[in-house]
Amino acid sequence: MSKNLAVGLALAMTVGGGVPVYAAANPFSDVPDEHWAYDAIAQLAADGVVEGYGDGTYRGDRNITRYEMAQMIAKAMTRTDVSATDKALLDKLAAEFGEELNNIGVRVAALEKYADKLSWTGEFRYIFKSDRRENAERNDLNRLEVRLFPTAEINKHWQAKARITSRFNLKTDTDSNPVMTYAFAEGKYGNFKVALGKMSNYSTNDDGLVTDNYFSGVQLTYGGKWQGIFEAGRWDMAQGNGAGAEFSGDTAANYQGLQVNYSHSKFFGGVAFRRFQSAGFGEVIGYSRDNNADSANVFSVGASYKFDKNFGIAGAYAKNTKADDYAQSYSAKLSYKGAKRADAGSWGAYAAYRYVSKNVSFAPTYESMFSENHRKGWEVGLQYVPVKNILADAIYFHGKRLNTNLGSKTLYGRVRWYF
Repeated sequence: MSKNLAVGLALAMTVGGGVPVYAAANPFSDVPDEHWAYDAIAQLAADGVVEGYGDGTYRGDRNITRYEMAQMIAKAMTRTDVSATDKALLDKLAAEFGEELNNIGVRVAALEKYADKLSWTGEFRYIFKSDRRENAERNDLNRLEVRLFPTAEINKHWQAKARITSRFNLKTDTDSNPVMTYAFAEGKYGNFKVALGKMSNYSTNDDGLVTDNYFSGVQLTYGGKWQGIFEAGRWDMAQGNGAGAEFSGDTAANYQGLQVNYSHSKFFGGVAFRRFQSAGFGEVIGYSRDNNADSANVFSVGASYKFDKNFGIAGAYAKNTKADDYAQSYSAKLSYKGAKRADAGSWGAYAAYRYVSKNVSFAPTYESMFSENHRKGWEVGLQYVPVKNILADAIYFHGKRLNTNLGSKTLYGRVRWYF
């Protein structure tokens, strides 16, 4: 007997912590005491790794089948008191016999360890939006969207993250090719975090009053209750609905941002300065009176407070010191309860007043502002979770356009399925 007992000896070394054990009795009549693998086989039997056959033999004079070998590996995999070296040997055996292990219902730890380096989450969403503007054509949106979020483990400090998005226009029965919305590498070292690539530049301090979009560059974050965030890179102004949407030619602006936020218990507050620099600002009619401004200097502040488990308030204000017209935005919100997608039956509601200027709020987070963010008025919203991981939103905005004072209404509905 050669191949089978050699493997058996290796497994005995594994389950025994790397050294042979000589105390176990031999249950197999066809493995004599003087056999060179006696101790290994006896220990395998004592540990329950090898059961032999019903006639009391090990049948060591023939090669065992791959299925039999997989059974031995499966039992050995249940042991936790093994050295790192022997665990590596067991992982290699498990990879070799992965198909057989899967057939007998064993999850291969070694293979999962590497598969878990890349994980996927996703979101399937349906969106309906109807914009009704006084003296203007009605603008409707009826869309399906799929978002995939791959995360790859690089080492204990670094991950690579991305989002892939595909959209389907139900009104025209057309679709778009999947696009890489963002992709970046992120490293975490205690309270310090660094991100490199294309990533979100959500204006956390003002809860998305200024931006909820993406920029290409670097982001540095440090702190706990007090947190500082520095960002620098390039931001495509044409992504948003603000002043940048009126640029022609190269719309990419140099971007720098600095936030300081504080959160503790029921309170959150933050301040920030963001600078967007591009010659395109001089092309926007009404941005500056002399039309020679080449940048936007945006200061913003925001705060929120949760009175109890039900009621909360939030407010934010932002101003662009480089703009002569439409140079400020602000928001105030009262919220009640809150929907949690993992909690079926949970719900939340809010009422807010928004004053959102295109020269300040370049890409605000508000769903009702997707197609036009140059407005003021009231907004009410409701969220509900009918079953776990399905979240439904309904939002209604009623107000006026800032430049014409004409009426503007938006009805927005969305259902998100998370997986």
